[in-house]
Amino acid sequence: MHTLIRDVRVFDGERTVPRTDVLIAGDLIAEPDGRPVDVEIDGSGRTLMPGLIDAHTHVSDGMLAKALTFGVTTELDMFCLPGNLARQRRLAAERDDVADLRSAGVLATAPSGHPSQIMAAESEALAWLGDAVGPFDTIGDAGRAKEFVEARLAEGIDYLKIVIDDGCTAGLDLPVLSPGVVAALVEAGHAAGLRTIAHVATARDTVLALDAGIDGLAHVFHHSEPGDPPVEDLAARIAAHGVFVITTLTYIETIAQDPAGAELVRDERIAARLSERDRAAIDRDHSAVPVHPDGVAHARRVTAALHEAGVALLAGTDANFFAPVHGAAMHRELLMLTQAGPSPEAALAAATSGPARAFGLADRGRVAPGLRADLLLVDGDPTRDITATRAIAEVWRRGVRRFG
Repeated sequence: MHTLIRDVRVFDGERTVPRTDVLIAGDLIAEPDGRPVDVEIDGSGRTLMPGLIDAHTHVSDGMLAKALTFGVTTELDMFCLPGNLARQRRLAAERDDVADLRSAGVLATAPSGHPSQIMAAESEALAWLGDAVGPFDTIGDAGRAKEFVEARLAEGIDYLKIVIDDGCTAGLDLPVLSPGVVAALVEAGHAAGLRTIAHVATARDTVLALDAGIDGLAHVFHHSEPGDPPVEDLAARIAAHGVFVITTLTYIETIAQDPAGAELVRDERIAARLSERDRAAIDRDHSAVPVHPDGVAHARRVTAALHEAGVALLAGTDANFFAPVHGAAMHRELLMLTQAGPSPEAALAAATSGPARAFGLADRGRVAPGLRADLLLVDGDPTRDITATRAIAEVWRRGVRRFG
């Protein structure tokens, strides 16, 4: 199948081309060369961009399909149990009506450490997920780091996630990995050729992760205590270390139960694609996963400081089994990013070429000949109005036209 998109504005993952033609040849992007085409699409007044990459999610049945509905063509899962992961991988490999998937598999946390408390608190509500939840391997001894990483490799992980969070931002006192265990895990992960990503909530957690040599942070930190490094100084250190940061602003907003997030479902471009279950999830009580009352404001300030320092920001939502909702939440994340300082083009890069580069996905994240035809076509110009990403006209995954 050959599809030609004519006279379209292209955000190629890094820059904007005001008007051009783009050819989809089979499952790849190609140079238009005058060959006969099967389908021709008028791109006038529209913008073509790479399919969005959500750099922080948690996946189970049906969620990769939801993601694709909203133009998210790849999800980077940050915690998935082995049976569920194997099933989602098969689905993503065999079908083009779901988003593609990479995963951290079982994250590294202390016995009874985060997120054990969430799984316990939500056990009844999560029962329908079956093997997506349940007991999982933990680690408390630095001497087990290599063994832990090898077990994850056997399960097929793509990168290693390490949890550094004692629950203090939620008023909890949870077991947490010691600095020695964190350092041993980072060393073992790097020895195995894995990127290492730390879940952090506070400035103190962030310093510990940086000291250990982490590659990326799974969240912007959303809490600081007296005596912690100033936000701007810590942002400068993150930049100096070349560490990327996944923003997850929409997740912090959700668990803080900030009413500002309701604008997403008031937007008919989003609401029209949401199921009743997902509408209900957005209004759900999230008090089982509390966050500091100033969490949203602090996360915005940190995001602004990181941007000013030149840190590589990646758009991620922490979409999970309830809310934020897979796919839809990315469009809120993009808006929140621009509200914190980055331009619309920078926010779009954070959801396309940025995560592709940070996670070594060389075949996607840009609109360029030879790359995968994972593409999103929208009405309007999201490089000027970021909410235009919500006006979805077409989605392609591996060159297969999915939604219009």
